[in-house]
Amino acid sequence: MNVEVMRNVFARNDALAADTRALLTQYGIVSVNLIGGAGAGKTTLLEATLPKLAGRKRTAVLEGDIATTHDAERIAALGVPAMQLLTDGGCHLGAALVYNSIQKLPLAELDLVFIENVGNLVCPANFDLGEQRTVAVLSTAEGDDKPAKYPLLFKRANAVVLTKLDLLPHVSFDVEQCIRYIRQLNEAAPIFALSAKTGDSLDDWVTWLLSA
Repeated sequence: MNVEVMRNVFARNDALAADTRALLTQYGIVSVNLIGGAGAGKTTLLEATLPKLAGRKRTAVLEGDIATTHDAERIAALGVPAMQLLTDGGCHLGAALVYNSIQKLPLAELDLVFIENVGNLVCPANFDLGEQRTVAVLSTAEGDDKPAKYPLLFKRANAVVLTKLDLLPHVSFDVEQCIRYIRQLNEAAPIFALSAKTGDSLDDWVTWLLSA
């Protein structure tokens, strides 16, 4: 019974994700699903990225979280349209919530929509939201073995961002070992090692987004 229930859940989710993807394609919009653990620096990455896209791509952000509107307020302070999507305890965003929210955005005025998922390396990797690009975000504070421990996300990612490089002198994180773990799962995805705080190596990541 539980297996059948889960099949139904995934089937409905995938159908709504397909509707979202079709809608975004109709408007020529690329969506990017940022997935990473709590505290990985996803919102900080957006705060550093969005100003660099200003004038080149028209952007909006869907902010997923369990509670509070803190992250959406941080994005809105940049002058970027932002909506907070609350799961009320759920460990990931679902396609239904994204589909309903995406229709409230000024789609004709957008080129790029970021979906910042709930902070979690496990559940969000299982649910398609209709995005064209999935980006795995991992900070140096989390440990270099996370790709080996949570392979699904890194296997399906279109790109991987290693954040908080400015913390390397203070944490035990082997960048080369982490990249080896990622490459065992995913040979094609570009890997961007950067610091959103200092701006180091941020331009390559921005260039990749522009090429999307």
